[in-house]
Amino acid sequence: MQEARYYEKSEDGKTFCRLCPKLCNIRPGHRGFCRVRKNEEGTLYTANYGQVTSHALDPIEKKPLYHFYPGSYILSLGTLGCNLKCGFCQNWQIAHGEPESVYVSPREAVDAAVEQIEKGYPNKGLAYTYSEPLMWYEYVYDTSRLVREAGLKNVLVTNGYINEEPLLDLLPFIDAMNIDVKGFSDRYYRDTCMGRLEPVVRTVELSHQVCHVELTTLLVPGLNDDPGEIRELAQWVAGLNKNIPLHFSRYFPNFNMDLDPTPPESLRVARDIAREYLNYVYIGNAPQLDGGKTLCPGCGDTLLDRTGYNTRVAGIKGGKCEKCGAETGIKME
Repeated sequence: MQEARYYEKSEDGKTFCRLCPKLCNIRPGHRGFCRVRKNEEGTLYTANYGQVTSHALDPIEKKPLYHFYPGSYILSLGTLGCNLKCGFCQNWQIAHGEPESVYVSPREAVDAAVEQIEKGYPNKGLAYTYSEPLMWYEYVYDTSRLVREAGLKNVLVTNGYINEEPLLDLLPFIDAMNIDVKGFSDRYYRDTCMGRLEPVVRTVELSHQVCHVELTTLLVPGLNDDPGEIRELAQWVAGLNKNIPLHFSRYFPNFNMDLDPTPPESLRVARDIAREYLNYVYIGNAPQLDGGKTLCPGCGDTLLDRTGYNTRVAGIKGGKCEKCGAETGIKME
């Protein structure tokens, strides 16, 4: 274990964690809500430092990041722990379970990323993903600095539930983020995810000014798929930047939730509403809807053609549409 950042000690031996909005007040011998920040005799430690539960060389589109070096790959690492508890969690075995792990130091992680490049894979760097990487904060911070020194990219796939100070300290080393906006009502966050909306909104608003950002919302029937809520979400994103990609993903029963899967029609309706305000709206987990193609916001020509995670560059060069010259906001080689 390694001593945690962003906490305060109290005279009675408790530790007050300031990493995320949970603000856990942890007694000696106990852990915070995330299960990975532990008070040992009045000092707060991060119990998952370097503990890797999952790893893979993934297509960048799997994050999903559709506008960040499309067609490339990224070495992805995950750990245990999460500071939300969504009823539909798709990675609950590692987020809320007790998975096996192996220790990988920050230097070993960077060396593994470089090794993939040396083997000929178009690897861009490291992605911190699968569970909640912000609960791996100390490891991500240390590793991301080494990744930058190696000339590679850092990607976060995150719920965005973090306090402002640690976020701002980490952002200078992050190149891209997919932030999971669970829904666009505080009630949904409270009832379904055991969190609040406002901190996630702040994370998106701060992060998009510093790095590439894409957003994902898992549509759960009857809970966060109301057309009015979708419209509010799209309007808010458009107020930041109309080129921010918004991914609507299809829900399937998992963890503690057994509702029926999201009807395809709900995904189509959400996409149509969001497209009134945003240039790029995608549908995931529903291949029958053909929701992955990227069209030019200027002329409608196909820029990127996707089949699953396979991406073909069709009509874009240097980030501009080859047909009409429109700036797309897509990061290319």
